[in-house]
Formats: sequence, structure tokens, C-alpha cells
Amino acid sequence: MVVGFVVLVSLLWFTPASASELAQETEEYCLSCHSNADLQTTLPSGESLSLYISSEELQSSVHSPIGIECEACHTNITTYPHPSIDYQTVRDLSRSYYSACQKCHPDNYSRTMDSMHAQAAEAGNLDAPICTDCHGSHYIHPPDQPRTLIPATCGNCHIQEFSIYQSSVHGNALKQEANPDVPVCTTCHGVHNIQDPRTQQFRVNEPDLCAGCHANQEMMSKYGLSADVYSLYSLSWHGVDVSVYQARWPTIQHNSAICTDCHGIHDILKPGDPNSSVNPKNLLVTCQKCHPGASSKWTGAWTGHYKVSLQRTPFLFYVDLFYSSFTPLILWICGIYVALQLIRLTVDRARRSLR
Repeated sequence: MVVGFVVLVSLLWFTPASASELAQETEEYCLSCHSNADLQTTLPSGESLSLYISSEELQSSVHSPIGIECEACHTNITTYPHPSIDYQTVRDLSRSYYSACQKCHPDNYSRTMDSMHAQAAEAGNLDAPICTDCHGSHYIHPPDQPRTLIPATCGNCHIQEFSIYQSSVHGNALKQEANPDVPVCTTCHGVHNIQDPRTQQFRVNEPDLCAGCHANQEMMSKYGLSADVYSLYSLSWHGVDVSVYQARWPTIQHNSAICTDCHGIHDILKPGDPNSSVNPKNLLVTCQKCHPGASSKWTGAWTGHYKVSLQRTPFLFYVDLFYSSFTPLILWICGIYVALQLIRLTVDRARRSLR
């Protein structure tokens, strides 16, 4: 009888605590309070912080289905009642929690430390984006599903650039057609290790960025575009000059034209668009930005980023054919002439030696 009483008391005393500790590790336990849409708190700054978490959206995130639960990030909350919130503002709270991403994503986290965003934060701009600003906090989904989400995310801060991109040939194809080939922000700027695009180092590497798509024969053939753009640019005066700076002085200012100087940056349009900076009607003005004395004949000699061909430029094709045939012929004739002269000289010397 006494033993039974002791067992009963033990169960009543210890079971709730054990069950509570076990439940504390589960989403269900946390959601028993945080599924309340009205749950919120007020921070010292006067800001209201919603503490509501949607169980449906949480279950659809990338973390919850694989067993990554609340305490993985909220490491300082292990009991109820929770410890008091010491953060002054919502931003302070966000910046304190995002470092939890480092535990599972150390490589990407390290890359962000070298990014322009981290440099801005170090300089005192606490609004510089952190992991949760781009990926979200509780409702994290694959960042490129759908792909249109990438520029929209960047557009939360870079409003003007996003608006311009939306109207460009790239942005329009992404928005209207969900085109998987067109570049988005991260294609050119990178993902976690985003660098300052205003530096000379970034500028001198821009042609290589564009070549990632525009030198891809398979990709360009789908849109009827030339894949010779980069190779022809590399052979031009502009391209040769840029390649020299890239190899020897990548951080020194130079004025040789790169892709974006002529085509634009976020506002790139099809050459046939009347508003395009490389439209035949606008091309002279574009060239005059660097060559103020250029006349209309200047652009008339421009063949575009296309090889000289009979179909596109018949006159230049025949001129090129003539010189590509005539020049080797002259060289061969000169070579034969020199060889005959050497033979004649050798024969004459031999005859004189026999006298």
C-alpha cells in the first residue's frame, strides 16, 4: 500500500515536468501559443513585434519538414516563461538572430562577411541586408522558386534598379515568359559574396559576365542571336585594351568601352527597340559619349557583333575575301622571289669559286 502511494506521488510529481521538457522541443509546443494571430509584444522603441507563426506556412518551409525545429535557431529560449527581450528595436532582434544561420550554413555565412552588404553594416548601416531579409525567417523557401522571386527580393531595397530591370529585355522576358535563361540580379552580382559594382575590378570583369550567356552557342541559338559577340569584342580595340587592364592593372581606371557602356546596365533593350541605346538611330549619340567628334559615317562602318558574311555585309565580305586571298598570294610570291635570289646568289658564288 505504501509502495503504491509512493509510485503514485512520483508519477504526479515528475510526469508533467518531463512531458513539458519533451514538448518544449517540438513545434507543436511552441505553436500552442504562437499560433495565436493576436500574440505580440512591444519593444522599448515602441515598435510592436508580432509573435504569430502560421503553422501551415511553417510546415511548407524548407526547415520544418526535415526536422529543424524552433530551438535550432532560438537557442536562448529553452523554458517557459521565456526570458525577457533585451533588444531595443525589431532590427536589433533580427540582427542578433541571423547569426544562427552560421551553424548550418557556414560557407555561405562566411561569404557574406566579405560582401558589400557586410561592409555597409560594419560602416554603421544597420539596414544593410542580412540572411533573413532575403530568405525570410520562419517561412523560408527555395530562393529561386519561382525565379522571379530573386529580383523581387532585391527590389525590396534596390527599388529603382528593380523598376528599371522590369522594363528591360531581360526583366520583361522573366516577368512575361518566366524565361529560365535570362539573367537575374544574382547572375551578375553574385549571391552571398556580392561585391561593389562601382569598382574598377568589377568593371574590368563585366565582359566576362556577359559572355557567360552571350558566348553560349546553345543558348544563343534558341533566340537567333550571335554567340560570336564576346570573341569579336575581344579582338576589337576596346576588347584588347580591356584585356590588358584586366591582366595587368585590374584596379586602375580605364575608359575603354565595355558592354554596359553601350547597351546599358539594368535598362538593356533589344537593338530594334526605338529606345535602345544601340538602336541604329541612337547609336551615334552612344558613341559620342566617348568619341565626341564622331560623325554619321562612324556608325555606318559598324558591323555589329557579327562576323563579316555574304548575307549581312556582302561588300565587306568580298573586300575581306580579296585581301585574305591577295595578301597570302603576295607573300608567297615574295617568298619565292627571295628563294630564287638566294639560289642565284649561291650558284654565282659556286661558279666564281670554280674559275
